[in-house]
Amino acid sequence: MKILIVHNILWAHYKATVFSELNRIAPHYKGQVHVLQIARSEQSRALMGKPEQLPDQYSYELLFDTFIEQISTSAKTRALVQRMRAYRPDVLLLTGYYDPAQIVLMLLAKLSGIRVIIQTESSPVDQVRSGLKEWVKRRIVALADGFFCFGSPQADYLLQLGVRPDRILVKNNAVVDNAHLRNTYNRSLPSRSVNQETLGIKPLNFIYVGRLATEKNLPMLIDSFAQARRQQPAATEWGLLLLGDGPQKAVLQDQIDRLGLQSSVKILPTQPWYRVPETLALADVLVLPSLSEPWGLVVNEAMACGLPVVVSNRCGCAADLVQNGQNGFTFDPLRPDELTSHLHTFMANQVNRVAMGLRSEQIIARFDPPTVGKEMMEGFVKVART
Repeated sequence: MKILIVHNILWAHYKATVFSELNRIAPHYKGQVHVLQIARSEQSRALMGKPEQLPDQYSYELLFDTFIEQISTSAKTRALVQRMRAYRPDVLLLTGYYDPAQIVLMLLAKLSGIRVIIQTESSPVDQVRSGLKEWVKRRIVALADGFFCFGSPQADYLLQLGVRPDRILVKNNAVVDNAHLRNTYNRSLPSRSVNQETLGIKPLNFIYVGRLATEKNLPMLIDSFAQARRQQPAATEWGLLLLGDGPQKAVLQDQIDRLGLQSSVKILPTQPWYRVPETLALADVLVLPSLSEPWGLVVNEAMACGLPVVVSNRCGCAADLVQNGQNGFTFDPLRPDELTSHLHTFMANQVNRVAMGLRSEQIIARFDPPTVGKEMMEGFVKVART
């Protein structure tokens, strides 16, 4: 069984973890895996560094050593079709149904008798939907033989689009390298206090990790933190860390200065993915306040490190990963008072952070590469045999 995977960008290190696991177990299923990486990265991630890959862990080919926005649809289509014809797979895995080049590839694959699986991150709430777009999606997904979903909201959305339940092969495809993240986090903990003092940050911290962009709703996070501080004036040991870079950085720094939060709220330089746990080790609670987020893999990362999480209900991961009151809280990103209340709950020591962190570890255990890799490979086998 020959499996060909089409993926958008080499930068996505978390997908490399899954691809490596598939490559490792493929021989046990008499299979082989090859990945076509369309582009090196995307322009929105230009500030986040070069892709960090271990290419010997799985077979892949980089089609265009540039940003994906700079590649024309016709060029992508030609390259993908040429590689598929040369490789002659039994099963084709596509990373979505929004790229015209991949839709053309899917149509040609179907005409050639190649089974097609679509991996989807879309949920009903991650962006505004229109009748015409939904009609087109229904027609596209009807052609697929199976689906790998990031989580249950994505699976539910496919059902709304008319997909048969038996074609949803994997419901927990959103994974990170849990073991690597936890090991890095554990190695960093002994120097936590020293590093906090060096960086001039508080002993206890909320943390946001990601791009500093409008859709991440960070001005509300800063305002909510300031309001929670006013409600709990004795909680001077709490701070807020923003780890990342992006177009809103200057605006956010101006807001911090205007509110007089320079000693409590710090913007830290972006880091490569494998060093993020070092900064998570300086913090106590992850906050992801996004107005729109297909999933939010940073929540996986924080939970793998044993942190409680406070997550916007617009994030695709919220339904699967956050159990209110057990490992954290969800909130409406349009209701600042809800976020303020949750931050205050931690500041006032009204919850057991250690117990919440342990629950995070338990929940994220089923979102790990070996478990998901096995489910994916069994999905490939299932569609190949139909």
